[in-house]
Amino acid sequence: MSSDIILDRLMSLHPKVIDLVLDRVWRLLEALDNPQNSLPPVIHIAGTNGKGSTQAMIRAGLEGAGKSVHAYTSPHLARFHERIRLAGDLISEDMLENILQECETANGGAPITYFEITTVAGLLAFSRTKADFTLLEVGLGGRLDATNVVDHPCVTVITPISIDHTQFLGDTIEQIAAEKAGIIKRGVPCIVGPQPEAALDVIEAHAARLGAPLLVYGQHWHVTEEHGRLIYQDETGLRDLPLPNLIGKHQVENAGMALAVLRHLDLGDIALEAAVTKADWPARLQRLKNGPLVDAAPLGELWLDGGHNPAAGLALCEALERLPKRSTYLICGMLNTKDIAGYLRPLARHADTLYAVSIPGETATLSAEETAQVASSVGMNAVQSDSVKTAVSIIIAQDPQARILICGSLYLAGAILRENC
Repeated sequence: MSSDIILDRLMSLHPKVIDLVLDRVWRLLEALDNPQNSLPPVIHIAGTNGKGSTQAMIRAGLEGAGKSVHAYTSPHLARFHERIRLAGDLISEDMLENILQECETANGGAPITYFEITTVAGLLAFSRTKADFTLLEVGLGGRLDATNVVDHPCVTVITPISIDHTQFLGDTIEQIAAEKAGIIKRGVPCIVGPQPEAALDVIEAHAARLGAPLLVYGQHWHVTEEHGRLIYQDETGLRDLPLPNLIGKHQVENAGMALAVLRHLDLGDIALEAAVTKADWPARLQRLKNGPLVDAAPLGELWLDGGHNPAAGLALCEALERLPKRSTYLICGMLNTKDIAGYLRPLARHADTLYAVSIPGETATLSAEETAQVASSVGMNAVQSDSVKTAVSIIIAQDPQARILICGSLYLAGAILRENC
């Protein structure tokens, strides 16, 4: 596609060193007549875990209430177009090509990161298409993220914070929380999901300085799972809803944040019901239904998950416990920047065997050998495989009804979805 050629060119503009600043973004926005000032009302979402799922539920709720919604997310899984959703639909190839070319021309060959220039492209597309709301998901951190250029969003959201991206955000919860809290704006309400106490202290102090009202989990709203139902309660009352169609306790908490946003916007019960029943978010414990891998395991179950940090490992462990008992095998590939042991440790008790693979096409992949070594160190029976396809074949040959979970990285998940959509 033509857009792929342009995206490859934009990658060449990347600074030699990644430094989190907004100078390059502001420069390009100014050259494009500041499209960030012409967006439909913005809901800005930051956090370590659950950003994408929470955004998906908010979007499902808004659309269930009859609203048209722009949505920006990253990274993409199979195609770049997934990052930019215009009034409900993925951006067309023609529009993406035109927007990217316009941004490339306006940038004039100056250094800029791939994420920065493509985020500006998304904002430009949003500014030229009518919608009722714009959902912006932070890429990294918050304070200096390329999405953090809207002066007055209608609401901000901070999902659960944990240790991740320490090379950019700091190596303590307090430092990371300070970066995430950077999306809070003066006087703008902020929905805050479940947080470690240290993170919440930082968020509350930052909001107090800006006079931003907080709606905090456990204080202003509550969400629980009771008897197979989701119970949401805030100062306006209680709602008894179905469990989210996205599986896991963490998705109940993500749903709570989405419901808090929708309640704040006063969109009614139709929106709440849609948020928990109609959200779609690929590679979050997604059951694969089609493709060569599924054909290779006709009696088995194939699942896909892109979580990649210790909190994601815990969430995935809990979600697996909700599924019917079945022999379970992991096929895992991870990047070398992640806490591999922290991710795998809670999953050890669920895996009969872990098959370690390298992520195809990723220079930062951890080798299959290294992944297997770490898995063994946390108590897993681990072996190497040259590919996901080979691992599936080996597993099914010895256990035709196996449950197979492909996991460890959104990049691995993207490779799988490109071949099995």
